[in-house]
Amino acid sequence: MPWSPLDALSWALVLRLLALLRPPGLGEACTCAPAHPQQHVCHSALVIRAKISSEKVVPASEDPTDTQKMIRYEIKQIKMFKGFEKANDVQYVYTPFDSSLCGVKLETNSQKQYLLTGQILSDGKVFIHLCNYIEPWEDLSWVQRESLNHHYHQNCGCQVRSPLATRYPVPSQPPMSVSGQTGCWNGSSMGTRPSTMSA
Repeated sequence: MPWSPLDALSWALVLRLLALLRPPGLGEACTCAPAHPQQHVCHSALVIRAKISSEKVVPASEDPTDTQKMIRYEIKQIKMFKGFEKANDVQYVYTPFDSSLCGVKLETNSQKQYLLTGQILSDGKVFIHLCNYIEPWEDLSWVQRESLNHHYHQNCGCQVRSPLATRYPVPSQPPMSVSGQTGCWNGSSMGTRPSTMSA
């Protein structure tokens, strides 16, 4: 039985009403593309190791009409891997209050240390979210820890090969590092040794 224009209009109206009646927050979620830690380090303005001292919910801006909230984490910076030219000693990091806006929930007042990657906003605030590389320090492998000091930031000109790239190859030139090496990272784990194959 073919659909009449009136049937199609009725269904469109029903679907629109259902969309309007959906509970707030349902279907709103933060999604991030998977990335290798090296890519996170290269695309971040700041990379630090820190402990979280406290958290406080603060307004997202000075504008009194803005109802958005942020979490301000007070941190104790242990080591800075990247961002020296933009910030010396970071005391606070900010994240959206809502997880649907990619807000990060971190443990406060514990011995847990984190690797935090993030951006520095125009007002000087350090901003982190779920799409950054944020990991408990104890969960990083020895190779990842060493790579933070040496390999990750030195190979930012390198395209990281991921396991997905080998399953779904895209024709292109072999990845090149700034030093002329190819295959910089094999991507089979989250922090493997760089390749030394010459181009």
